[in-house]
Amino acid sequence: MFGFNMFPEIPRPFNTQYKCFSVSMLPGNERHDVERGGKIIMPPSALDQLTRLNIVYPMLFKLTNKKTNRITHCGVLEFVADEGKVYLPYWMMHNLLLEEGDYLQIESVSLPVATFSRFQPQSEDFLDITNPKAVLENGLRSFACLTAGDVIAIKYNQRIYELCVLETKPGPAVSIIECDMNVEFAPPVGYKEPERQQKPEEEMAVDPAELMPEPSGFVAFRGQGNRLDGKKRKDTSSSSDVSVKVAYQRGVPDYNYKIGMLRFLRNSRPPSKENKEPVEEFKAFTGEGFSLRKSKAKK
Repeated sequence: MFGFNMFPEIPRPFNTQYKCFSVSMLPGNERHDVERGGKIIMPPSALDQLTRLNIVYPMLFKLTNKKTNRITHCGVLEFVADEGKVYLPYWMMHNLLLEEGDYLQIESVSLPVATFSRFQPQSEDFLDITNPKAVLENGLRSFACLTAGDVIAIKYNQRIYELCVLETKPGPAVSIIECDMNVEFAPPVGYKEPERQQKPEEEMAVDPAELMPEPSGFVAFRGQGNRLDGKKRKDTSSSSDVSVKVAYQRGVPDYNYKIGMLRFLRNSRPPSKENKEPVEEFKAFTGEGFSLRKSKAKK
Protein backbone atom coordinates (compact mmCIF):
# COMPACT_ATOMS: atom_id res chain seq x y z
CA MET A 1 0.00 0.00 0.00
CA PHE A 2 2.80 2.37 0.83
CA GLY A 3 5.66 3.13 -1.52
CA PHE A 4 9.22 3.80 -0.62
CA ASN A 5 9.27 7.27 -2.32
CA MET A 6 6.93 9.02 0.10
CA PHE A 7 9.49 11.75 0.79
CA PRO A 8 11.26 13.70 -1.97
CA GLU A 9 14.92 12.99 -2.37
CA ILE A 10 17.06 15.72 -0.84
CA PRO A 11 19.62 17.00 -3.37
CA ARG A 12 23.16 16.25 -2.30
CA PRO A 13 25.99 18.67 -3.14
CA PHE A 14 28.71 17.92 -5.63
CA ASN A 15 32.12 18.55 -4.05
CA THR A 16 35.26 17.35 -5.86
CA GLN A 17 38.84 18.48 -6.33
CA TYR A 18 40.44 18.73 -9.78
CA LYS A 19 43.64 19.92 -11.38
CA CYS A 20 42.94 23.11 -13.32
CA PHE A 21 44.43 24.25 -16.60
CA SER A 22 43.79 27.16 -18.93
CA VAL A 23 41.79 26.71 -22.12
CA SER A 24 44.95 27.02 -24.21
CA MET A 25 46.09 23.66 -22.77
CA LEU A 26 42.94 21.87 -24.00
CA PRO A 27 43.82 19.22 -26.64
CA GLY A 28 42.44 19.76 -30.14
CA ASN A 29 41.44 22.95 -31.87
CA GLU A 30 41.46 26.31 -30.10
CA ARG A 31 38.28 27.02 -28.16
CA HIS A 32 37.77 30.77 -28.30
CA ASP A 33 34.17 30.35 -27.16
CA VAL A 34 35.38 29.08 -23.77
CA GLU A 35 37.83 31.92 -23.33
CA ARG A 36 35.14 34.58 -23.96
CA GLY A 37 32.64 33.34 -21.41
CA GLY A 38 32.29 32.32 -17.79
CA LYS A 39 31.91 28.55 -18.15
CA ILE A 40 34.36 25.69 -17.65
CA ILE A 41 34.96 22.27 -19.21
CA MET A 42 34.73 19.24 -16.87
CA PRO A 43 35.42 15.50 -17.32
CA PRO A 44 32.65 13.03 -18.28
CA SER A 45 32.80 11.40 -14.85
CA ALA A 46 31.57 14.64 -13.30
CA LEU A 47 28.40 14.48 -15.41
CA ASP A 48 27.76 10.90 -14.27
CA GLN A 49 28.21 11.92 -10.65
CA LEU A 50 26.01 15.00 -10.99
CA THR A 51 23.08 13.09 -12.45
CA ARG A 52 23.17 10.66 -9.54
CA LEU A 53 23.21 13.40 -6.91
CA ASN A 54 19.93 14.94 -8.12
CA ILE A 55 21.30 18.50 -8.12
CA VAL A 56 19.33 21.65 -8.89
CA TYR A 57 19.44 22.91 -12.46
CA PRO A 58 20.93 24.95 -14.05
CA MET A 59 24.32 23.53 -13.05
CA LEU A 60 26.24 26.25 -11.21
CA PHE A 61 29.47 25.72 -9.33
CA LYS A 62 31.52 27.41 -6.67
CA LEU A 63 35.26 27.41 -7.38
CA THR A 64 37.63 27.77 -4.42
CA ASN A 65 41.40 28.12 -4.33
CA LYS A 66 42.19 26.88 -0.83
CA LYS A 67 45.71 28.27 -0.95
CA THR A 68 44.57 31.88 -1.31
CA ASN A 69 40.91 31.56 -0.21
CA ARG A 70 39.80 33.11 -3.50
CA ILE A 71 36.25 32.22 -4.58
CA THR A 72 34.28 32.64 -7.77
CA HIS A 73 31.27 31.05 -9.47
CA CYS A 74 30.72 29.64 -12.94
CA GLY A 75 28.69 27.33 -15.15
CA VAL A 76 29.71 24.31 -17.20
CA LEU A 77 29.95 24.27 -21.00
CA GLU A 78 30.93 20.69 -21.83
CA PHE A 79 32.04 17.42 -20.19
CA VAL A 80 34.90 16.51 -22.53
CA ALA A 81 37.97 17.15 -20.37
CA ASP A 82 40.47 14.49 -19.39
CA GLU A 83 39.74 12.69 -16.15
CA GLY A 84 40.89 14.57 -13.09
CA LYS A 85 41.26 17.85 -15.02
CA VAL A 86 39.15 20.96 -15.63
CA TYR A 87 39.79 23.77 -18.09
CA LEU A 88 39.08 27.39 -17.14
CA PRO A 89 39.17 30.72 -19.02
CA TYR A 90 42.37 32.62 -18.41
CA TRP A 91 40.64 35.56 -16.71
CA MET A 92 39.05 33.15 -14.22
CA MET A 93 42.41 31.60 -13.34
CA HIS A 94 43.81 35.11 -12.92
CA ASN A 95 41.04 36.03 -10.44
CA LEU A 96 41.65 32.85 -8.41
CA LEU A 97 45.45 33.30 -8.52
CA LEU A 98 45.89 29.84 -10.02
CA GLU A 99 48.81 28.40 -11.96
CA GLU A 100 48.75 25.57 -14.47
CA GLY A 101 48.19 22.26 -12.63
CA ASP A 102 47.06 23.74 -9.30
CA TYR A 103 44.27 22.00 -7.39
CA LEU A 104 40.82 23.56 -7.45
CA GLN A 105 37.83 22.71 -5.28
CA ILE A 106 34.53 22.59 -7.21
CA GLU A 107 31.19 22.51 -5.41
CA SER A 108 27.67 22.63 -6.84
CA VAL A 109 25.54 25.56 -5.60
CA SER A 110 22.17 27.19 -6.20
CA LEU A 111 22.27 30.97 -6.75
CA PRO A 112 19.46 33.57 -6.77
CA VAL A 113 18.45 35.20 -10.02
CA ALA A 114 20.12 38.58 -10.60
CA THR A 115 18.14 41.81 -10.46
CA PHE A 116 20.94 44.41 -10.43
CA SER A 117 24.67 44.62 -11.17
CA ARG A 118 27.24 47.39 -11.29
CA PHE A 119 30.41 47.27 -13.37
CA GLN A 120 33.57 49.36 -13.50
CA PRO A 121 35.66 49.34 -16.69
CA GLN A 122 39.36 48.87 -16.05
CA SER A 123 40.37 51.13 -18.93
CA GLU A 124 39.22 54.47 -20.26
CA ASP A 125 39.07 52.95 -23.75
CA PHE A 126 35.70 51.46 -22.80
CA LEU A 127 34.22 54.97 -23.12
CA ASP A 128 34.93 54.90 -26.86
CA ILE A 129 32.24 52.25 -27.36
CA THR A 130 29.07 53.77 -28.79
CA ASN A 131 26.59 51.55 -26.91
CA PRO A 132 28.36 49.92 -23.93
CA LYS A 133 25.21 48.35 -22.48
CA ALA A 134 24.50 46.50 -25.71
CA VAL A 135 28.10 45.26 -25.86
CA LEU A 136 27.91 44.08 -22.25
CA GLU A 137 24.58 42.35 -22.82
CA ASN A 138 25.97 40.51 -25.81
CA GLY A 139 29.09 39.48 -23.88
CA LEU A 140 27.18 38.23 -20.82
CA ARG A 141 25.33 35.69 -22.94
CA SER A 142 28.34 33.41 -22.52
CA PHE A 143 28.18 33.72 -18.72
CA ALA A 144 26.04 31.74 -16.30
CA CYS A 145 26.60 33.75 -13.12
CA LEU A 146 28.40 36.76 -11.66
CA THR A 147 30.40 37.18 -8.46
CA ALA A 148 31.07 40.51 -6.79
CA GLY A 149 34.77 41.34 -6.91
CA ASP A 150 35.56 39.39 -10.09
CA VAL A 151 37.17 41.00 -13.12
CA ILE A 152 35.53 39.57 -16.22
CA ALA A 153 36.81 39.88 -19.78
CA ILE A 154 34.64 40.75 -22.80
CA LYS A 155 35.89 40.74 -26.37
CA TYR A 156 34.53 43.36 -28.74
CA ASN A 157 35.84 44.64 -32.06
CA GLN A 158 39.05 42.59 -31.84
CA ARG A 159 39.82 43.99 -28.39
CA ILE A 160 39.44 42.62 -24.87
CA TYR A 161 37.84 44.87 -22.26
CA GLU A 162 38.06 44.03 -18.56
CA LEU A 163 35.19 44.92 -16.23
CA CYS A 164 35.16 44.65 -12.44
CA VAL A 165 31.90 43.45 -10.90
CA LEU A 166 31.43 45.97 -8.09
CA GLU A 167 27.99 44.94 -6.87
CA THR A 168 25.33 42.32 -7.49
CA LYS A 169 21.82 41.98 -6.11
CA PRO A 170 20.14 40.22 -4.36
CA GLY A 171 23.39 38.58 -3.22
CA PRO A 172 27.18 38.65 -3.69
CA ALA A 173 26.84 35.86 -6.30
CA VAL A 174 23.88 35.67 -8.69
CA SER A 175 22.67 33.68 -11.67
CA ILE A 176 22.13 35.59 -14.92
CA ILE A 177 20.39 32.82 -16.90
CA GLU A 178 17.01 34.04 -18.18
CA CYS A 179 16.86 37.11 -15.96
CA ASP A 180 15.86 40.76 -16.22
CA MET A 181 18.83 42.61 -14.73
CA ASN A 182 19.43 46.35 -14.38
CA VAL A 183 22.98 47.41 -15.21
CA GLU A 184 24.96 50.48 -14.13
CA PHE A 185 28.49 51.60 -14.95
CA ALA A 186 30.95 53.27 -12.60
CA PRO A 187 33.59 55.67 -13.95
CA PRO A 188 36.56 53.77 -15.42
CA VAL A 189 39.75 53.35 -13.45
CA GLY A 190 41.87 56.50 -13.78
CA TYR A 191 39.10 58.54 -15.35
CA LYS A 192 38.92 62.20 -14.41
CA GLU A 193 36.14 64.49 -15.46
CA PRO A 194 37.43 67.37 -17.56
CA GLU A 195 37.60 70.59 -15.61
CA ARG A 196 35.66 73.47 -16.98
CA GLN A 197 38.05 76.33 -17.51
CA GLN A 198 36.49 79.75 -17.33
CA LYS A 199 37.78 81.97 -20.07
CA PRO A 200 39.14 85.26 -18.73
CA GLU A 201 37.17 88.26 -19.85
CA GLU A 202 39.06 90.13 -22.52
CA GLU A 203 39.57 93.80 -21.87
CA MET A 204 38.06 95.99 -24.55
CA ALA A 205 40.48 98.22 -26.41
CA VAL A 206 37.90 101.01 -26.57
CA ASP A 207 35.81 102.14 -23.64
CA PRO A 208 32.13 101.62 -24.52
CA ALA A 209 31.32 104.95 -22.85
CA GLU A 210 33.36 106.75 -25.50
CA LEU A 211 31.12 105.31 -28.20
CA MET A 212 28.01 106.76 -26.64
CA PRO A 213 26.58 109.89 -28.35
CA GLU A 214 27.07 113.26 -26.72
CA PRO A 215 24.27 114.31 -24.41
CA SER A 216 21.69 116.61 -25.92
CA GLY A 217 19.21 118.80 -24.17
CA PHE A 218 19.34 119.59 -20.50
CA VAL A 219 22.36 118.28 -18.60
CA ALA A 220 22.40 118.83 -14.87
CA PHE A 221 25.21 120.82 -13.23
CA ARG A 222 26.74 121.91 -16.52
CA GLY A 223 26.00 125.61 -16.34
CA GLN A 224 28.29 128.49 -15.42
CA GLY A 225 28.29 130.39 -12.19
CA ASN A 226 28.24 134.22 -11.88
CA ARG A 227 28.93 136.55 -9.00
CA LEU A 228 26.17 138.79 -7.69
CA ASP A 229 28.50 141.84 -7.54
CA GLY A 230 29.31 141.53 -11.26
CA LYS A 231 32.98 140.79 -10.78
CA LYS A 232 34.69 138.02 -12.66
CA ARG A 233 35.53 134.78 -10.97
CA LYS A 234 39.10 133.91 -10.17
CA ASP A 235 38.90 130.53 -11.97
CA THR A 236 38.12 132.10 -15.37
CA SER A 237 41.45 130.82 -16.68
CA SER A 238 40.03 127.34 -17.00
CA SER A 239 37.15 128.38 -19.21
CA SER A 240 37.10 125.11 -21.16
CA ASP A 241 33.98 123.16 -20.53
CA VAL A 242 34.38 119.81 -18.94
CA SER A 243 33.00 117.14 -21.25
CA VAL A 244 30.32 115.05 -19.63
CA LYS A 245 30.21 111.41 -20.72
CA VAL A 246 27.00 109.50 -20.83
CA ALA A 247 27.03 106.31 -18.79
CA TYR A 248 27.26 103.16 -20.91
CA GLN A 249 24.00 101.25 -21.07
CA ARG A 250 23.62 97.78 -22.48
CA GLY A 251 20.76 96.98 -24.81
CA VAL A 252 17.70 95.17 -23.55
CA PRO A 253 17.41 91.64 -25.03
CA ASP A 254 14.30 90.59 -26.87
CA TYR A 255 12.78 87.95 -24.61
CA ASN A 256 10.08 87.18 -27.19
CA TYR A 257 12.64 86.15 -29.80
CA LYS A 258 11.89 82.88 -31.61
CA ILE A 259 14.51 80.81 -33.40
CA GLY A 260 14.25 81.21 -37.15
CA MET A 261 12.54 84.62 -37.09
CA LEU A 262 14.31 87.71 -38.38
CA ARG A 263 13.07 91.20 -37.66
CA PHE A 264 14.25 94.24 -39.59
CA LEU A 265 13.75 97.33 -37.45
CA ARG A 266 13.82 100.70 -39.22
CA ASN A 267 13.96 103.86 -37.19
CA SER A 268 12.28 106.14 -39.74
CA ARG A 269 11.18 109.51 -38.49
CA PRO A 270 8.19 111.27 -40.05
CA PRO A 271 9.02 114.62 -41.69
CA SER A 272 8.60 117.58 -39.35
CA LYS A 273 5.67 119.90 -40.05
CA GLU A 274 7.61 123.07 -39.22
CA ASN A 275 9.89 122.82 -42.28
CA LYS A 276 7.02 122.50 -44.74
CA GLU A 277 6.69 125.40 -47.23
CA PRO A 278 3.25 127.02 -47.48
CA VAL A 279 1.30 125.67 -50.42
CA GLU A 280 -0.52 128.29 -52.50
CA GLU A 281 -4.22 127.70 -52.84
CA PHE A 282 -5.63 127.19 -56.33
CA LYS A 283 -7.51 130.20 -57.83
CA ALA A 284 -9.46 129.89 -61.03
CA PHE A 285 -8.80 132.20 -64.05
CA THR A 286 -5.81 133.91 -62.55
CA GLY A 287 -3.28 132.70 -65.14
CA GLU A 288 -1.65 134.71 -67.94
CA GLY A 289 -2.72 134.47 -71.57
CA PHE A 290 -0.55 134.23 -74.72
CA SER A 291 -1.32 134.76 -78.45
CA LEU A 292 -0.23 132.35 -81.16
CA ARG A 293 0.29 135.16 -83.68
CA LYS A 294 3.26 137.34 -83.36
CA SER A 295 2.35 140.94 -82.94
CA LYS A 296 3.65 143.32 -85.66
CA ALA A 297 6.28 145.71 -84.60
CA LYS A 298 5.15 149.31 -84.54
CA LYS A 299 7.02 151.72 -86.85
